[in-house]
Amino acid sequence: MNNTQVVANLRAKLAQLEQEVLQHDANIPVSQGKLLQDVERFNNQLFIQQGAKLSPCIEQLKKSINQLEKQLSLKLDAQLITLSCERVQDRFTALKRALNTTNINIKSAEQQKNSKRAFFAKRQQSTHASSGFGWIAGNVMQNSHELYAELNKHLNWADKITQKIAQMELNLASCHPNDKIALQNEILATHKRLGKCRQAMSYIEERIQLLERPHYSDKR
Repeated sequence: MNNTQVVANLRAKLAQLEQEVLQHDANIPVSQGKLLQDVERFNNQLFIQQGAKLSPCIEQLKKSINQLEKQLSLKLDAQLITLSCERVQDRFTALKRALNTTNINIKSAEQQKNSKRAFFAKRQQSTHASSGFGWIAGNVMQNSHELYAELNKHLNWADKITQKIAQMELNLASCHPNDKIALQNEILATHKRLGKCRQAMSYIEERIQLLERPHYSDKR
């Protein structure tokens, strides 16, 4: 087989592979593509490429074949041409392997994502348990809609407690001297309840901000 036939066979092989790659890329759902968007699919000595879609590799393989054709036409050193042939073959092999392993890579990425999510949820539960607000249901802490409802509930409690304190302070001015100490103690205890309620509100607001951060949404 002469040099012209070698190059022609490589280009025919590449044309067939290109169709397989285009079909492969078209069949990848956006959600699955996102899972692999930061994943390097190849040794960077073969292809500079990351993510699920493989079509950028075709252009790089074309350049390798063009380079080989030029070396053959210039009748360069046989050892150099052999290395170029091996490089082209390695790229074909790697690209075919990538076509066959995309689903495996996606499943692996999904498992990693689920593991990270489980770890994050466990860490959040641990943080919640040690926060002093463990009486707020743990499942509420993972849902921003439920957190808003919880925040609204605490706002109503804070309003009622504030109104109660105002009423007791009015009563204090006109109550019998023998009752003042007891009423003052009750006012103090109610102020403490209000303080805890406001602390819980601040804590819930922080949880809402955390859940609504863009990077957390991506993890979910």
